[in-house]
Amino acid sequence: MKAVVLTGIRQMKLTETAEPVLTSDTDVKVKISTVGVCGSDIHYYSEGKIGSQVVEYPFKVGHECSGVIVEAGKEVSNVKVGDLVVVDPSVHCGTCDQCLAGRPHTCRNNKFLGCPGQIEGCLAEYIVMPSFTCYPVTDKLNTRQAALIEPLSIGVYAVKLAQIQKKETTVGIFGAGPIGLSILFKLLADEVNNVGVIEPLEYRLNKADEIGASWLINPASEDVEATVQKQEELLLDVVFEASGEQEAVNNAIKILKPGGKLVLVGIPPDAQYVFDMDLMRRKELNVINVRRQNHCVEEAIDLVISGAVQVSKMVTHEFTLEETPVAFDVVEGYKFGAIKAMINF
Repeated sequence: MKAVVLTGIRQMKLTETAEPVLTSDTDVKVKISTVGVCGSDIHYYSEGKIGSQVVEYPFKVGHECSGVIVEAGKEVSNVKVGDLVVVDPSVHCGTCDQCLAGRPHTCRNNKFLGCPGQIEGCLAEYIVMPSFTCYPVTDKLNTRQAALIEPLSIGVYAVKLAQIQKKETTVGIFGAGPIGLSILFKLLADEVNNVGVIEPLEYRLNKADEIGASWLINPASEDVEATVQKQEELLLDVVFEASGEQEAVNNAIKILKPGGKLVLVGIPPDAQYVFDMDLMRRKELNVINVRRQNHCVEEAIDLVISGAVQVSKMVTHEFTLEETPVAFDVVEGYKFGAIKAMINF
């Protein structure tokens, strides 16, 4: 089968490799239809690692995908051959303390698609996964929408963790990339009516405006703290950090009201943030970390099927498998107005 592998920093190549085979009666073989390029893929592409997860070359990345079931183990009952499926890239063990506590996303033995040392990614014509990771969406979603469910589910989970109880809650989002926009989608679906977006790239601000953000701030040309205070004298109840930038964290702490919630979703390039603990302590801010998603795939699917979320609005570019190196270069460099790039098989 054809596959694209990382061979070094910013180096990829199209290659021929053996098709994967079922190793369990509960496995399924998926013929990949569409793959989304994620920010974590870009970290592996440009840095060769995310924190302690270091790429050993050659390696296939990619975890946001949709595809069609072409083979199913004899014990598989939730999907069948011919089904278009959303693939949840996280494979949990189901037996550790975290899984038993309802936290499969922090499973002690988790294996993740496209994660170094775990499972080779989906930038290939076929993958094999446990059937429980697959959600049938035939005649409900197209392949692009289905591949976008994974990032959308992260936005859904981030908003759930924030436990926003009132529609009048004041909310800010740093970053209008795919995850920031996914958070925006979920907040708007929940009818939270005062959601602002802070983003230095004007074309991404325009996309947030198109989707329905209440207000916009460009930190490259505006003082974030002063601008927020002009329109929200008491400052914000909740801020989602989805950019991975230290300056965004600094500003988030400043624009949160006492007792506010800082929800950390973005991944910083050096895997560390520095916090103004004096200001955080005086405001008694609550910090919430988001690890992927937890039981949010089905809700994300339902939001798209119902029309409450037009998830394809975040897509700006589409490529073929052979054009994958170009796709990664475009996304990493924020070229040509890139927000979300999809690779179609």
